[in-house]
Amino acid sequence: MPRNPDRRSAPADPSSGARPRRRPQRSPRPGRGRSVSDVPAPEVGLEVELEIGPVAHGGHCVARLDGRVVFVRHTLPGERVRARVTEGGPSFWRADAVEVLQASPDRVEPAWPAAGPDGVGGGELSHVALPAQRRWKTDVLVEQLQRLARIDPEWLAREVTVEGAPGDDERRGLHYRTRIDLVADANGHAGMRKHRSHDVVALKKMPLGTAEVAAFAVAEDVFTRTWTPGAQLTLVSPSDGEPVLLVDGEPWRRGKPDTRPNARRSVSEFVAGPWGTHRYRVAAGGFWQVHREAPSVLTGAVLEAAGATSGELAGATVLDLYSGAGLFTLPLADAVGPEGRVIAVEGDEQASKDARRNAHAAGQVTLEVGTVEQVLAGARGEESTVPDADVVVLDPPRSGAGRAVVDAIAAKNPRRIVYVACDPAALARDVGYLAAHGYALSRVRAFDLFPHTHHLEAVAVLDRKS
Repeated sequence: MPRNPDRRSAPADPSSGARPRRRPQRSPRPGRGRSVSDVPAPEVGLEVELEIGPVAHGGHCVARLDGRVVFVRHTLPGERVRARVTEGGPSFWRADAVEVLQASPDRVEPAWPAAGPDGVGGGELSHVALPAQRRWKTDVLVEQLQRLARIDPEWLAREVTVEGAPGDDERRGLHYRTRIDLVADANGHAGMRKHRSHDVVALKKMPLGTAEVAAFAVAEDVFTRTWTPGAQLTLVSPSDGEPVLLVDGEPWRRGKPDTRPNARRSVSEFVAGPWGTHRYRVAAGGFWQVHREAPSVLTGAVLEAAGATSGELAGATVLDLYSGAGLFTLPLADAVGPEGRVIAVEGDEQASKDARRNAHAAGQVTLEVGTVEQVLAGARGEESTVPDADVVVLDPPRSGAGRAVVDAIAAKNPRRIVYVACDPAALARDVGYLAAHGYALSRVRAFDLFPHTHHLEAVAVLDRKS
């Protein structure tokens, strides 16, 4: 797949984190009556022939029709397709390719046909060869950092590439998710929602799930049983111990609610690497990286970026922000040693409880419960008790850290910031904010931890300018 020679020419999807010229229409909240956004635009359903241009953040490519921008899913740059308009409007349209008239050499038979046009969300790149998927994601990451953070394009071209995770090429990018979320449709059949829709498409399998998840789904009749319409199902296959099924947040076993006093609501995970092995207790419905290799891949990248592998963190003070159940906290505690400090900050109470249990033996770890901004800056006029730091590690949600948190981080005067990002636009925006505080992007590693989707993970290193 050729790189876009002028990435700045590719319009950004307004829902991808860039600044839209106008807000996209939103569906009304239930119970608030009918809104004009309920009425499809007249062009919805229209089929048009399009020449496909560059990739854009959000899992689609950009085309133009009579001067209008069209974001087209299920296609590749350079293709000619027949596309059906799915959303209309005065400034841009969205469309799905329903027939390929001229195919890219990077097009393959979809690895997950159920995620094709009019299908479920979550597999929008399954028609793209794995190497081309990684080039696609590289182009998006580079474009966002260039456009939103003003990073030098020549440096980005040299330094940024998206790496595959161990085992993914052998499995064709399938069977990597240790956690899958499903919802029951109106007939009680388990499935997933369509892209940008509340409609549910029933499924017979979910091929991105690990073999253990697939076997567990069969054992629990997940795809053959009739559930209560609207029921939320979560299947978890941890790295240690038996799988768990949650239905609307409650444990199930053998086709019925598990009412035993010792019914499992948490799972055990272990993460191993050159830094050692750590075990974690995690709420079954809580956050944990879904790719089987992601915890170790990201831990290794973070430790290297922070200077742990070269011994630079011995005796240091490290802030671990959005720390969750402590994935990075434990190896960082080892790296700073008994003379150092790790202050972990997490706003979710359940994750904080898990982290407290996981880090109970590490006396150099302090756990702070609350929003990162309030903990760092001090709440209700009180002075923050968090000290200045040598290094800050942060792993914010998809929306990123934001200006207020960036300001609070910069106030702690770290020499290095290690930013773990799952959204290129949010990362680029925050890199721009940090530049205003004197921090320069020095390294970026990116990982394809969500094959067959447009998502990626990046570990960015920002150093304070001397």
